[in-house]
Amino acid sequence: MASATGNKKMNNLFFLLQKEFRQIFRNPTILRMILIMPVLQLILIPLAADYEIKHIAISVIDLDHSPYSKRLTQKIAASDYFQLKEYGSSYQKSLETVGDGKTDIILTIPVNFEKDLIKESKSKIHLAADAVNGVRAGLGTAYAGQIIAAFNNEIREEWVQFPRYVEMPQIEITSANWYNPHINYYLFMVPGILAILVTMVGSFMAALNIVAEKEVGTIEQLNVTPLKKWQFILGKLIPFWVLGMASITIGMVVAFVIFRIIPVGSYFTVYAFSAVYLLGILGIGLLVSTFSDTQQQATLFAFFFMMIFILLGGLYTPIESMPEWSQWITKFNPPAYFIRVIRAVFIKGSAFSDLLPDFYAMIAFAIGFNWLAIRNYSKRSA
Repeated sequence: MASATGNKKMNNLFFLLQKEFRQIFRNPTILRMILIMPVLQLILIPLAADYEIKHIAISVIDLDHSPYSKRLTQKIAASDYFQLKEYGSSYQKSLETVGDGKTDIILTIPVNFEKDLIKESKSKIHLAADAVNGVRAGLGTAYAGQIIAAFNNEIREEWVQFPRYVEMPQIEITSANWYNPHINYYLFMVPGILAILVTMVGSFMAALNIVAEKEVGTIEQLNVTPLKKWQFILGKLIPFWVLGMASITIGMVVAFVIFRIIPVGSYFTVYAFSAVYLLGILGIGLLVSTFSDTQQQATLFAFFFMMIFILLGGLYTPIESMPEWSQWITKFNPPAYFIRVIRAVFIKGSAFSDLLPDFYAMIAFAIGFNWLAIRNYSKRSA
């Protein structure tokens, strides 16, 4: 008797899964959103959202017109970080270009720049930056300061004749970049964006799926069937879990083909964490769907959560640099764990055992969110 009941439950679940997969594959829009859109986003976002700030527009006000002032100007213009927009002698005119948004930084070389440098061994120059974009202004000023410092060292080396043996103590600095020796921006950003795209696919699509059933009225037909609540949730969760795992695979293929990035660590670790993480994220989507009666409401809920996931997940801003209160929030943010894990596997080659605390946290999220989804669905649909 117990065996027959168990078989009946499994048959009910099997028929529901059959229905869900057919419904998904009959709708080409869902397949495009799950498989094609993440691929395009994974290609475009890393190419556009670059940490490096280059081509900073700079105006040089040369009031000295000496060999040294022209040499400094040429050194700045030759840098990949700057574009020399204007070379003149009117500060007021250059200030107008800053107001028009055509110039980011104004470098003013004063009168007698070379003369003071030779006679008094010192001279001053002035940097003014458009601080509307604080990051661009700060980095631009820093880049210009480094170029000026290098120019200063060149001049000192030309003037000073060092003895063959220097008795003064010197410190020689050597450096090494571990795990990312060439400071490859894509190696850092692509795994993080892949984690966010999987999050979007799992939470957003799962939420819309159940809400769509409510809008067309088929949810009422399912409620009068012998299906248990947990069977209904599983029937909605498993198809999108399978598609989510497929999107992880497609994402890793795209990362290799486009950016030549492969995990330094084990593929098993990536898939093991992805499998558990997707269960938790799908649980969030299912939970959102129990609070929503229309797809518009589900979209707004999903958008709210995605903003938190992205901004407080460590994708762009290191969690350690956030205020203490927001660092506490990240402890309850599932993507923060998955972004850290997937970057550790891709870049550092971390093993499964190195990431066990994150794995336990993901298991807790998966159990907690799906339990809440089942419980809330039962309350609202009983």
